[in-house]
Amino acid sequence: MSIASENKIVAVIGGAGHTGRFVVAELKRRGLGVIVVGRDQQKLAAEAASPGITVRAAGMDDPTSLDDALSGAAAVINCAGPFMDTAIPVIDAALRAGIPYLDVTAEQQTVQAIIATRDAAARQAGIVLLPAAAFYGGLADLLAGAVHDGSGPVDEVTVAMFLDSWHPTSGTRVTGQRNTAKRLMQRQGRLEVIPDPAPTRHWSFPAPFGDQDMVMLPLTEMITLAHHLRPETIDSWINLAPLRDLRDPATPPPQPSDAQGRSAQLFAMDVLVRTGDRVRRATASGQDIYAITAPIIVEAVERLLAGEAWDKAGTRTLGDVFDARAFLDALGPDTLRVVYQDAA
Repeated sequence: MSIASENKIVAVIGGAGHTGRFVVAELKRRGLGVIVVGRDQQKLAAEAASPGITVRAAGMDDPTSLDDALSGAAAVINCAGPFMDTAIPVIDAALRAGIPYLDVTAEQQTVQAIIATRDAAARQAGIVLLPAAAFYGGLADLLAGAVHDGSGPVDEVTVAMFLDSWHPTSGTRVTGQRNTAKRLMQRQGRLEVIPDPAPTRHWSFPAPFGDQDMVMLPLTEMITLAHHLRPETIDSWINLAPLRDLRDPATPPPQPSDAQGRSAQLFAMDVLVRTGDRVRRATASGQDIYAITAPIIVEAVERLLAGEAWDKAGTRTLGDVFDARAFLDALGPDTLRVVYQDAA
């Protein structure tokens, strides 16, 4: 891609879905043009009524329709899960169009498949692929990058996530039903299947979140961190309470609680990076894991269009491509509160 793109139009696959709508709103707020791409004609018709939005229909099994949908776009953001179905077709269309690709997947095997099957083609084409540029995957990678000073190899990364509740979207539920792949952790520099049953532990989050019972539940942050920092060991944990919500079929989907359409859900993410005897810690907190994905991925696409990653083609991660601390600072404390400290 060129050093900077004058074109500021972004195609959003699944832009009429729950997370997609947050992404579309954030793109519009920042003055970028939007093409909403989807399969549901009824949802697309509703989006067409919004000013400043172009809508186009496309199917994952129809490469021509995807090419037409991306025509005139400078980048594509994929919010349409399950990504095991959509990531590769959309990436192939992005490569044909010569534009960067970003997505919000939490599926470990999808990011692995992108690295294994599309990295070489993206490097050859000079295109950046940024899977998991979201709350899951991207945020932990940014936090780890922000506290790692590059002074030596990373020995260990620990990620601990707190959600005070989890009201899953229909897309989250469908992906959970379809995604039967065994979850992976990193040991001795290699990914391996987590034990069954999954380990548990306690974790002390900074106030006001406090002590929590946790279970090992690695998502795409395991793959982004392994691909980026290549530590010997990576662990990823989540507190138990939101998993009870997630596993209960009666738990309703998220409901808006403020003018931005965010749910009342609160989250915190602790990331500890150990290099030798020194441990550095970054803690991020905010509201609504679906909504926070929008400023994260839109900040990334805006930086890509500004030419920040013109020399970093291939499958990358947010913390690898961008100055992680500057990226997090740019989101602002009203969007995401981040605290750094030496833990030891």
